[in-house]
Amino acid sequence: MANFDLSALALKAVCPSNDILFDDQGMPSVMVKIPKMTYAELGLGDSTATFPAFIVNGTEVNEIYISKYQNIVMNGRAYSLPGQDPRANITFDAAVAACSAKGAGWHVMTAFEWGALIAWCEKNGFIPLGNNSFGKHSSESNYKALPSNTPDAGKYANHTATGTGPLTWYHDQTLDGIADLCGNVWEWTGGIRSVYGELQILVNNNAADSDHSQGASSSEWMAINASTGELVTPDGSGTTSGTVKMDWVSSKLTYSTTITDSAPGDHSCQFAVITFGSTIGENAQNLLIALGMAPKSGSIVPNSGNNCYFNNAQEERSFYRGGNYCSTAYGFASFFGISARSGANGGVGFRSAYIKLPAA
Repeated sequence: MANFDLSALALKAVCPSNDILFDDQGMPSVMVKIPKMTYAELGLGDSTATFPAFIVNGTEVNEIYISKYQNIVMNGRAYSLPGQDPRANITFDAAVAACSAKGAGWHVMTAFEWGALIAWCEKNGFIPLGNNSFGKHSSESNYKALPSNTPDAGKYANHTATGTGPLTWYHDQTLDGIADLCGNVWEWTGGIRSVYGELQILVNNNAADSDHSQGASSSEWMAINASTGELVTPDGSGTTSGTVKMDWVSSKLTYSTTITDSAPGDHSCQFAVITFGSTIGENAQNLLIALGMAPKSGSIVPNSGNNCYFNNAQEERSFYRGGNYCSTAYGFASFFGISARSGANGGVGFRSAYIKLPAA
């Protein structure tokens, strides 16, 4: 029996619902299967429409495979493996490339996929924790994970080895779950950006298919009609009429069709206080919630420890999610949208996902 076969057998003995998927060079990654769900099944209203994360190239897919662990990079390819120091100091484009290099259907985790996990966790009454305080979560005094790199000044661990935290660091509180969605390293997310404060996305989960470019000049980027939630071609300057924009009102992110901010630039607030202006219709609100960019009514995401950041002045800003090891202000619902796609530092990594692609 091949070593990979033995590894798969051992994995199934401990984590029976996990899978080992192989890229086009036969190298393994440990993945968690998320079956197709509707808005209603994710606790987002009564709609029986399929959640956008499960629609690629206009066709529904039966499941998404999410990396169980934050990724490392070997030979230019992304891998999900336990007990590793997650790759950091990587740009958005490099993270996208490391995922797509693995073959068709491999991609950097998207905003709709992250939003699906937030919705699933909220419906099941649990928000995962993780390393947001130099090796531990700020709320847990007795739990720590194994350090994976040199301690800071000989005193603190920075990154922790993937999957070595307690069960509270898994999205479903079991070893079968997805690890480290909160903290350790921020995770670049695909299919979303802002342009001068205008939020732009790709259609449904088309960001899962590398044939749909996420480059800065790609024509795939669409703005969101605030009244209807339909996607429209942006004007390129962030001033598309009637589209969703990120305004700063009363010290919180407020989605609106105009930016009234007297001092546009970098801003931050808690996820729980993000709100909608009167110009944002129900369909657009639901889309923003599905993207994990706004809380649903009755959200159980804590009112502190989930700080979110955005910039409504720069030409393009990309997003990463989940926080990192060095601030208790970071949590599972945190997003950071004040960095250019070229940004890279020791607190920013990524996570790959896989979908068996339908025909374009």
